[in-house]
Amino acid sequence: MNHNLLRRRQLLFYLGLGVVGVGAATTAFPNFRKVNAPSIALPANRHNSQDSETIAVKSPKAKSLPEFQGISQWLNSTPLSIADLKGSVVLIQFWTFACINCQRTLPYITKWHRQYESQGLKVIGIHTAEFAFERDTNNIKKALRQHQITYPVPVDNEYKTWNAYDNQYWPHIFLADRQGFLQYDHIGEGAYEKTEQTIRQLLG
Repeated sequence: MNHNLLRRRQLLFYLGLGVVGVGAATTAFPNFRKVNAPSIALPANRHNSQDSETIAVKSPKAKSLPEFQGISQWLNSTPLSIADLKGSVVLIQFWTFACINCQRTLPYITKWHRQYESQGLKVIGIHTAEFAFERDTNNIKKALRQHQITYPVPVDNEYKTWNAYDNQYWPHIFLADRQGFLQYDHIGEGAYEKTEQTIRQLLG
């Protein structure tokens, strides 16, 4: 069975049943969803790894968090800028609600938000849709209620913030220190212990 057929079956599963999270329907897929949105201008340097990846910042000079761009709406928050987050450890996750891999990460993200917010962790869940029904704000709000997401969720339907982060995958986590410098990023599910350990280290 080729990759294109798998993708078509995944789309039919989302649209026909309207239900995600059934293990038998997702065992053929990797633990992240790669970008597949040809109508949006996307970066050319795409990764081909089929495994989750944890990437340390390799530059000798740490990279600053890119600014939020092209956000059509902020849910659970007034509009924020990167400057508003200075002084906090920042966890940014790119996700979209119908992505099963994203759904599997949300219990960890919401737990970290509850557990570490008072210590200075700020979670931002950037919702960047792949399919048309994922762009609907009412559908996103329903997902926020379903997963008990109370942290800020900017809606990035035009992929401008996605592109600013040179992102390619759902889900994808970035962690920045209190000065706003990227210190860690992880693609896909898994590495929850390492991610939480990094959060604790950055909180100091």
